[in-house]
Amino acid sequence: MNSTRNDLKYFLFYLASFTVLMAGFKAASEIVIILLLSIFISSILSTFLSFLEQKHIPKIASYFIVSLVILSIVFLLVFMINTSLASFIQNLPVYEEKIKNLAVIFIEFIKEYGFVINKEEILKYLNFNSIFKFTTDLIGNIGVVFSKMLLVFIGVAFILSESKLFEKKLKLILKDDKDKIHSFHLFSSNLQKYFTVKTFTSFLTGFFIFIILLIFDIDYPILWAVIGFLFNFIPVVGSIVAAIPAVLLSLISGNIENTIWLIFIYAFINISISNIIEPKLMGKELGLSPMIIFFSLIFWGWILGIVGMFLAVPITMTLKIAFESNNNTKWLGIFMSSISKRSS
Repeated sequence: MNSTRNDLKYFLFYLASFTVLMAGFKAASEIVIILLLSIFISSILSTFLSFLEQKHIPKIASYFIVSLVILSIVFLLVFMINTSLASFIQNLPVYEEKIKNLAVIFIEFIKEYGFVINKEEILKYLNFNSIFKFTTDLIGNIGVVFSKMLLVFIGVAFILSESKLFEKKLKLILKDDKDKIHSFHLFSSNLQKYFTVKTFTSFLTGFFIFIILLIFDIDYPILWAVIGFLFNFIPVVGSIVAAIPAVLLSLISGNIENTIWLIFIYAFINISISNIIEPKLMGKELGLSPMIIFFSLIFWGWILGIVGMFLAVPITMTLKIAFESNNNTKWLGIFMSSISKRSS
């Protein structure tokens, strides 16, 4: 009886603490976003810094090389997105006219089979800007995130500069508790592994999309490839959203056969990379329940916006490892895990 009461007491305490913490995250989302991005980007860069140090490259030179590479990539992404997106938005009226013409052809085809359709009403609501609103809004939000990158990089610089000291502080705080120190190292290594693998597989996704769009002669292949790369970090819906613009552009070209092939190839690329390559590279210790991934995407997207959607998996993985390291919350860690991966 006492054991049940204690379990209930711990559960209510953790639930209340989590609720208060999430309310604080929601209220201070702009600051939390900068903090989380700084932490997670630091975890990626520390892997490359360790690699350079193993090659006996001086620490200052390693920092300079990594900073130069990251800044170059960020500026290149911003430049490509801005130039291609500006041209795409400028041409939206042309694309809208084409899709309306395609809709008229489809309506006339349907009418031949006896269906009654109000053509004027459909064309009235058929707005290409609305079709692309979700995608362009997401791209716009990504642009806002990039605008805060200066603060993020300053935060990353401070975190990396104190990374060695942090381990000493951790040992003092945890009083050399080997289990808790092991849990922290497990979290750190899993986080680095997740971002390293996800960056690699996202690059593969973007690269293959670029090649395919070039073959199919779809407008703005670089833009859709970059979006495919970025949105691959968003689980479940990211790859679907990234495919919509290219598929619609293929559809308004009038070649239905090419459009069907494009949908099939998009699905093949994403399924192959997400379900075959990623699990093999990440390993079973990163296994999260698909249900948890889906609801964490919705939850963290609500709390932190677009950045929350990108960071849903690493944040949830962090919580899972934290829960598993405490006997009172270990059941929560098991609940969040993929049982098949735990038992294999």
